[in-house]
Order: sequence, then C-alpha cells, then structure tokens
Amino acid sequence: MRLSLVLFRRNRLPNGHIHRGKDRLIKRVEPVHLRKLQEDFAIEEKNMLYLRHPYLTEEQSFGHAKALGKQEKRKEGFQEETRRIFKNDVTLFERLLHLRVGEGWDK
Repeated sequence: MRLSLVLFRRNRLPNGHIHRGKDRLIKRVEPVHLRKLQEDFAIEEKNMLYLRHPYLTEEQSFGHAKALGKQEKRKEGFQEETRRIFKNDVTLFERLLHLRVGEGWDK
C-alpha cells in the first residue's frame, strides 16, 4: 500500500536540477499572477502619465532645492557627523602647552 502511494504520486520532481535543463520544474500561470501583472502595468502607466505631464515645468522646478536650503542642510549634517566621529585638529602649540608653566625668564 505504501509503495504504491510513493510510485503513483502526482507531484514528481524532475530529473537533475529542478530549475535548469529540459526537465526543469516550471510553475503554472495562475489568475493571481495575471492580476498582479495587470496591477503592475496600471501603476507603470500612471507613473508614465505623471512623467509625460509634470506638475511643474523645467524652468519652474530649476533651483527649488537651493531655495529650500537642502544642500546646505545636508552639508552641515555631514560636517556635524564628521566632527562627532573624528577628533579635532590639534596643533603643535596645543600639544606643548603643558610645558608653559611660567614666563619667569622673560622678566
């Protein structure tokens, strides 16, 4: 009984690699896949419509980021991040400042 169930099962795997070759396993196309493909095409068509008919012209949209100050904010954020990560620059004068106890020889 068990041997016959094993031999007559429907979902047999193909010979060799299941995703390559002439005996590869190919998924069936189902209505769910077709619906998903139609939805993707509809979204793509809507995006293309927005690209073909933009809200602003190129002249109107030119320099809008500069007017908002986005580039300066980004630059300041980057500089702040580098200041946080790396140490401050130290000069030779600051390194040897502990040696200047007094200026007695100058008097």
